[in-house]
Amino acid sequence: MAEIERESMEYDVVIVGAGPAGLSAAIRLKQLDADLNVVVLEKGSEVGAHILSGAVLDPCGLDALLPDWRDMGSPIKVPVKKDNFYILGEAGQVRIPNFPMPPLMNNHGNYIVSMANVCRWMGEIAEGLGVEIFPGMACSDLVFGDNDEVKGVVAGVFGLEADGSIGENTEPGMELHGKYVFLSEGVRGSLSKQVIEKYDLAKDASPQKYGLGMKEIWEIDPEKHSEGTVTHTSGWPLGKNAGGGSFIYHLDNNQVYVGFVVHLNYKNPHLFPYMEFQRFKHHPLVADLLKGGKRVAYGARAITEGGYQSMPNTAFPGGALLGCSAGMVNVPRIKGNHNAMLSGKAAAEHAYKAIQDGRAGDTLVDYNDEVKTGPIGKDLKKVRNVKPLWSNYGFTASLVLGGFDMWTNTLGFSLFGTIAHKKNDADSTEEASMHQPIDYPKPDGTLSFDRLTNVSFSATNHEESQPAHLHLKDASIPIDVNLPKYAEPAQRYCPAGVYEVVDEKFVINFQNCVHCKTCDIKDPSQNIVWTVPQGGDGPNYPNM
Repeated sequence: MAEIERESMEYDVVIVGAGPAGLSAAIRLKQLDADLNVVVLEKGSEVGAHILSGAVLDPCGLDALLPDWRDMGSPIKVPVKKDNFYILGEAGQVRIPNFPMPPLMNNHGNYIVSMANVCRWMGEIAEGLGVEIFPGMACSDLVFGDNDEVKGVVAGVFGLEADGSIGENTEPGMELHGKYVFLSEGVRGSLSKQVIEKYDLAKDASPQKYGLGMKEIWEIDPEKHSEGTVTHTSGWPLGKNAGGGSFIYHLDNNQVYVGFVVHLNYKNPHLFPYMEFQRFKHHPLVADLLKGGKRVAYGARAITEGGYQSMPNTAFPGGALLGCSAGMVNVPRIKGNHNAMLSGKAAAEHAYKAIQDGRAGDTLVDYNDEVKTGPIGKDLKKVRNVKPLWSNYGFTASLVLGGFDMWTNTLGFSLFGTIAHKKNDADSTEEASMHQPIDYPKPDGTLSFDRLTNVSFSATNHEESQPAHLHLKDASIPIDVNLPKYAEPAQRYCPAGVYEVVDEKFVINFQNCVHCKTCDIKDPSQNIVWTVPQGGDGPNYPNM
């Protein structure tokens, strides 16, 4: 599409993604200088439409950005009152007491929130400060300057023909240029991938690691509801098949978040993460809670899990990676929103200083240094060995040795140093012949549900006449390679039923896609490339 002529608009800072990182950056820029021209481009139909997170929020990021947030009508209303952690067996559970846990694992002072609603509220604050926010504007490409720096993005392309060609109803979109471009796309962002590769930002980092998080919102019997209770589990049903665990958070209005995370470094291609989630809800601990209730929403999202040693450099010529575009999740705490906010604030401050100095399009080296050595880096460095211990030696080793390592890190040292991640999650997949297929119980329609029924509770919609946003590098690989070698795991790892093998043909039902990015991560041949559909398409999460 290089031949298309587009109009352009000039800004001081262009921000891609209206998540906690991007909105924090926009707010901070306007706090520093009300006259800065700042634009936020969001691919969802509205701010919050594509935001899915657990979420228990550590408010330290908000405290730094908006010290008076408690008096600003925020939707953050449910403080954590009780913290539980269980190891599950098939028929029972063992509670791990809180006292052996390192202090950083304590949820006292944190809040159970809908990050979708937190972002909607932050969007209102940003607009009140004069930030321009354009929802429904997917950013499909980067624009480069004369010195090969990122100088902008292409946004708002609509109406392409199904084969990707330009038709009479095609809207070519616009170029939005900035002195700096912030990429806050979340996990495995398509533009962030390009930037990391182009500028070799990950050359000194371990491979990035990921999990697949699936989440349902349930309305339960008021007598079973315990507002402010946080429960995490590990063990059954995953066992030795995969790492991962669950979360159950009691928010207000008799609602609970029920979530399940599967680490994507699992070896057995027969594993079906979505069905592991559905099976989990039949454990007596969970089934008793949900009995008599109803599921009201569903969604799924990949999670960055590599931690400190997997973060790429976060500054590049012309811009910066924010939040989970770089991977800032504290895995044992299952928290990343606070670091996303802190990264947005830091990027804004360094870009503001650069603009004040008359600079533009250079590399914000000081931002990268602050991420690595400031509050974000310190938060992640303390827990850096928990995930590789889990990946390399299993859950028990991670629980014992990882817990010990976190304790020593609170004192400023680690006996393990920094353990590297060995390989990416796609390369962890072994051939199907090395593993037994797994027989999953059929969903009962009460506690557990088939994928397509659940996807309907994500309000996902894609215009069917547009080109598929899921691209195959080689169309022959799914049937010629992945099917005989790996039993084509795309049929199972996708939590939305996008991929099927029908009559020895590989079918992509892109209309079902909830933008989790798992296929881009886990495909053993690395043959699937996730790109943005046209703006406004995808899930429409109300309260995730």
